[in-house]
Amino acid sequence: MAIEEEDVRRAPEERRATGLGLVKGLGVTLKYLLRRSVTQQYPEVRPDLPARTRGVIALKQENCTVCYKCSRECPDWCIYIDAHKETHPPASGGKARSVKVLDRFAIDYALCMYCGICVEVCPFDALFWSPEFEYAEYDIVELLHEKEKLEEWTYTVLPPPALEVGAEPATETVAAVASGGGVTAVASAGGPAPVAAVLPGPSVGAEPPSAATPAPAAAPAPAAAPAPAGVGERAEVPIDQETFDRVLAELLEKGTTRRVAEGQARRAAMIAARKKAAGES
Repeated sequence: MAIEEEDVRRAPEERRATGLGLVKGLGVTLKYLLRRSVTQQYPEVRPDLPARTRGVIALKQENCTVCYKCSRECPDWCIYIDAHKETHPPASGGKARSVKVLDRFAIDYALCMYCGICVEVCPFDALFWSPEFEYAEYDIVELLHEKEKLEEWTYTVLPPPALEVGAEPATETVAAVASGGGVTAVASAGGPAPVAAVLPGPSVGAEPPSAATPAPAAAPAPAAAPAPAGVGERAEVPIDQETFDRVLAELLEKGTTRRVAEGQARRAAMIAARKKAAGES
């Protein structure tokens, strides 16, 4: 009987608590009911995603050395790499060197869990996070994307955000400034993230190295034998503007995103310019 009387005494208190919670819930509902709703009209209005958004993993084939480190470290085994070896003649005498050539690089996004381990362990900056997210397919088999598609996503990679106030610069930057060289950020309009390139001469705004810790003098490099024409040369040439405009117009007519179109057009223009320079030489 004591337990039943206790339940009877608690019943009115529980009813009051239930009624109070209902009133609070209705108050929250009325509060947001009178506000103006904000809806993003997708796909007409594209979302403004941050630079470090984990959308898809893009591949820059020029930087890949086929070290297989990303496929070994992948916990899902969703990266497939095939390559073969080629023997290249030496540029200035000596033994011939063997080079791995990438044949296939594919990522199965049906298995990928977007952990980013492959991006972190890549020692040559060949993998990047792209904020692209529109790659849904009707068949799960089609989520296996080859290197051509991964290369196309490279042109959607956003540059990294600026350093926060008071943040320490990278170790490579400090070492370059201490040795008397300037570090400038080189970013292409269609390329992925800016790449730090060490250029001769002091950088703008950089403090000179301290006199107490002088930098060691660089030993003079031995004179190398002249390399044969066309072997080991990587001279930068201006892009072919005519090819750039033509390819850009064709891609925009097909409905390609302007950022992707500019990247592919710049790549085609650079290849055409190098072919012209090689033909003239």
